[in-house]
Amino acid sequence: MSDIKAIPPSDRIDSHRCLHVYYGYGKGKTTCCIGLALRAAGAGHRVAVVQFDKGYDGETEHYAERNILRKIDEIELHPTGAERMMADGSFRFGVESQDLEEARRGLALAKRLIKSGDVEVVILDEILAAVAYDLISTKDVEDLLDLYDENRRCELVLSGHKVWEALVERADLVTEMRKVRHYYAKGTPARPGIEF
Repeated sequence: MSDIKAIPPSDRIDSHRCLHVYYGYGKGKTTCCIGLALRAAGAGHRVAVVQFDKGYDGETEHYAERNILRKIDEIELHPTGAERMMADGSFRFGVESQDLEEARRGLALAKRLIKSGDVEVVILDEILAAVAYDLISTKDVEDLLDLYDENRRCELVLSGHKVWEALVERADLVTEMRKVRHYYAKGTPARPGIEF
């Protein structure tokens, strides 16, 4: 259990809340989001992380950061997405009805968290990838941002591969993770604790 006390919404020092966007094809978007979650939790803020299209079958954990995030009282973790890792180790590509349902569940969670004001930081990891893969639409995200702009009760963080002009114009901070070089090109596989 942590000794750090969460800061109640009424006692917030900084009332200005910002919209962050971390995007691109370079490595580091989720890593950035998790780092921000840890920093905010370390400052006593309540944090909610909704991960889009990063399924969890309830037994096998494919994303190592979740093992730690689940142990931090100040962080709520909400993985969404249907399982894509098959029993034989292969990866399921494509969009099925279960993927669409899970993306809708992630959107509903995001709306609830934004409206509630119960947390200081809401991170929507890979929501922009969910748009790129047609799990949700740009309109879904724009509607979510309209809800956010009605009363900015939290810091809001979006991540994923692609952005669009209207999103960039609305964001307070936009950081592109651009791939300059990646060891995958040399044949280095994804490694536990580094890529997942």
